[in-house]
Amino acid sequence: MKINAFCMSCLVQAQARRIQKFQDEEKKACYMREVLHMIAESDPKWSAPALLEPISKLYEKYWGMQNDLEEEKKTFNELLLSMEDDLEQKIRSRKDPLEAALCLARLGNYIDFSALGEVSAEKLLELLAQAEQETLDTAEYRHFCKDLKDGKHLVYLTDNCGEIVLDKILIKLLREQYPQLMIEVLVRGVAVTNDATVEDARYVGLTEVAPVFGNGSGIAGTELTHISKEAKEKLEQADLILSKGQGNFETLHTCGLNIYYLFLCKCDWFMQRFHAEHLKGMFVNETRI
Repeated sequence: MKINAFCMSCLVQAQARRIQKFQDEEKKACYMREVLHMIAESDPKWSAPALLEPISKLYEKYWGMQNDLEEEKKTFNELLLSMEDDLEQKIRSRKDPLEAALCLARLGNYIDFSALGEVSAEKLLELLAQAEQETLDTAEYRHFCKDLKDGKHLVYLTDNCGEIVLDKILIKLLREQYPQLMIEVLVRGVAVTNDATVEDARYVGLTEVAPVFGNGSGIAGTELTHISKEAKEKLEQADLILSKGQGNFETLHTCGLNIYYLFLCKCDWFMQRFHAEHLKGMFVNETRI
């Protein structure tokens, strides 16, 4: 998905928030001028997540290597791990546990420090408490179940930390209900924002449920021209792909693969594109959007 005015504005605001903690106002102004120049001179075909990678390198040049969100990643991983057994039990008690698990995993997409200015445990708990009222588009869910039944290979694209605990529950159910389906998980190859890496997947036990691979890239999405050859081959050979989060949609949309996108609308562009309210959940297929 090509970067647009909404995305440009979001990138600028995110960087302005990121440097608020520093005191050197002159240096901050220089940094923001370079950010603006980088956006203005970028390839019009780039997506916002792809552009975020060189901006992150610029940030390191000015402010050094800083793991801004390591504490937040740990906090939300531990919070969801503390709730995992109870959430899984509730899902399994539902009339359709698979649909319930998909809805819950989608709600976990709220934990996005890149798209949202503020993320709180309180808001997450509020969203999770409403999980029983969540549903999926009936026709799309029917297509998904048929693809699961007919397919042999599913690739699951994760997004954020904390959220991956809910992905873990969903993948458990997928494996139980469709034992013929080989499920592989792709995470970010390099730490970026609060996105999940192999290390994070191992920490929450996701690696015990399915094979997990880094995609070889530090882009906050899945840019096919930037991921490893192995990761690209897995995606191209898969019968279906379940893709979490806005960043994966931004980098993969129009690729033509059989992708089911599962995410919350967290910014103005997504709200406008899908005619949805803020934090409305979406479940759409690449070929039927």
